[in-house]
Amino acid sequence: MLTCPYCFDRVRRRDIGFRCMGKSNRAAGCDPVPDEVLGGFRGGAVPSLPPVFTAERVRRRVPCPMCRRETGWRVCPSCHSRLSPDYCANPGKIVALVGAKGSGKSTFIAVLIHELMNRVGAELGSSLVACDDRTIERYKQDFARPLYTERRLLHATQSAAAETRDPLVYLFTRTVGRGVFRRTRSLTLVLFDTAGEDLRLREVSELHLRYLGAADAVIFLLDPLELPGANPALHGAARERSATLRNDPMSDAMNVITRVTELLRTRDRGRLSVPVAVALSKIDTLQPAMERQSALHRARAPVGALDLDDREAVHEQIRGLLHEWQAGEIDRYLGQQYANYALFGFSALGATPPDTKAVAQSGIRPYRIEDPLLWLLHRFKMLDGTRR
Repeated sequence: MLTCPYCFDRVRRRDIGFRCMGKSNRAAGCDPVPDEVLGGFRGGAVPSLPPVFTAERVRRRVPCPMCRRETGWRVCPSCHSRLSPDYCANPGKIVALVGAKGSGKSTFIAVLIHELMNRVGAELGSSLVACDDRTIERYKQDFARPLYTERRLLHATQSAAAETRDPLVYLFTRTVGRGVFRRTRSLTLVLFDTAGEDLRLREVSELHLRYLGAADAVIFLLDPLELPGANPALHGAARERSATLRNDPMSDAMNVITRVTELLRTRDRGRLSVPVAVALSKIDTLQPAMERQSALHRARAPVGALDLDDREAVHEQIRGLLHEWQAGEIDRYLGQQYANYALFGFSALGATPPDTKAVAQSGIRPYRIEDPLLWLLHRFKMLDGTRR
């Protein structure tokens, strides 16, 4: 079984569909026909594409039963979205990214992927390759170009009710071992982000967050600027921008966590088994108020594995901060509802931007942004744990 990364339906591998390649140059093929299934799923005008069919045996390439032209274009039988061969061939993990409006989800994705392709990738001996053209285009247009090329801050994620968003699907491959024991291990990562507006009402969230039922892990982002007890620890521009959503109860961090937990509750009794990473974003705004020996004052050591001692120290540090800021209810609730949860703190940009439009002149200097994903990779058995 695999889960479609677009409609999130569970599909038996033998039921995967194929789309005819159609006519091209001098090659004979089927004429385009209206694809009502894909049009109904994505909304808007119904596209005209070569027809979809099922094969008796799912192989790398199969002949179209109508024109006999071979095709390798695989599609989900439920929504007719095209499926990458890499996604079908490797175990996939869907990571849901949720958080209230303004918690920094888009910036987190932009910087995390950049780091996995560069600094963190070099440390882990890994590569991160987009599985489809939509992922390449969306990351370039919506994330990398505005943040890294134009040096401007990203806009808030649009609601799924107003805009169809595709997930980002990547093949993550690591080389482990040496000599005759050298081998590669691959995992398909599906990152799907939600707009804060999609979490406001239960009716809306059930419509636009049904992918949570298929999620293999969840990353919650919490904005410390919106935690009332953290305000005294903020400095300068961060304090001026804090509490901008304080009068919006549906953007409260605790409300977001409880609504998402309700959706996840459909599949487990007792404490939920899905691993949950809960991360305080924009931690750079709080570092000046922390003790110098704090775990959040030191960078993660690049050891090519998950440092379990460091992981426990950061978890306890964040836990203590939540209780200090009168947000201990979040920690207690997570412990009651989830069998596996971990607390994190990171900064995607490394410094508070001078205004709401541009990146700071010091540039983008991420701090511990990879920590939540490294913990999940360890849970997925793609990364070893080590003790000092």
